[in-house]
Amino acid sequence: MRYKDAEEFKTANGYTIDEAWYPRVTRILEIKAKPALDNFFREMENYASAETVKNKSAEEGTLVHQTVEKIVRGEDVAIPETITPAIEAFQKFNRHNQIAFHPDYLERQVWSGRHRYAGTVDALASVGGKFGVLDIKTSSGFYPEYNLQTAAYVMALQEFPVKRSLGLSHDIETRWILRINQHRICKACNSVMREKGGRTTIKDGRKKTGVLCSEADHSWGEREGDVELREFPYTYHDTKAFLAAKLLWEWENNYWLRKIGYTE
Repeated sequence: MRYKDAEEFKTANGYTIDEAWYPRVTRILEIKAKPALDNFFREMENYASAETVKNKSAEEGTLVHQTVEKIVRGEDVAIPETITPAIEAFQKFNRHNQIAFHPDYLERQVWSGRHRYAGTVDALASVGGKFGVLDIKTSSGFYPEYNLQTAAYVMALQEFPVKRSLGLSHDIETRWILRINQHRICKACNSVMREKGGRTTIKDGRKKTGVLCSEADHSWGEREGDVELREFPYTYHDTKAFLAAKLLWEWENNYWLRKIGYTE
């Protein structure tokens, strides 16, 4: 990517915290190959249409994040019709699983002084008596980069200066990915249709029913939400992989990092 000057590079790639600049975790992880994203770009008509869908999907994901955040803070919130199934599914799921979100640690910035990176944690939460990082995703599945992202957050939160600055009274014990999604199911063949960012994808349901409708013959049900919480308690290999990705990202951006004094 081209940058007109050092300030543009810094703004696009990181945060300044206490007068020190740190690259963002999510920016670092863009260096990692993402086969699912590559397939998405191949399926689109052109780059412009792919960018439109990607940006609109990001906006919809942000809307889910913001709505969930208001709900767990106990604020009154009007749930947008476009995401009502997903939010109602989350509320039902949370009543049953009793995730305790800590209001002071929603959308909190964290950083690693030791490894020099920063990021924004969706939430710190307690589940089943354990305290940890909880990251919200609005995808249809779980992807490896989610593990690297959350491992980076856990590693940063284990540093004593960060714990002290944030006022953490408990050690981070684990991490979870909370996936919040919505879809429609074909009543005839059990295929699953997902609509996001103005793009429609259909997952073949014939393995369950033995039949598959033609595109025109699907009988789609109402939109419904699906929510899944997965714990990833072991971070060792993910932490090593994140630091390797960071090293590669630094190599890729060596010119600008030297320009701003990051590599000195």
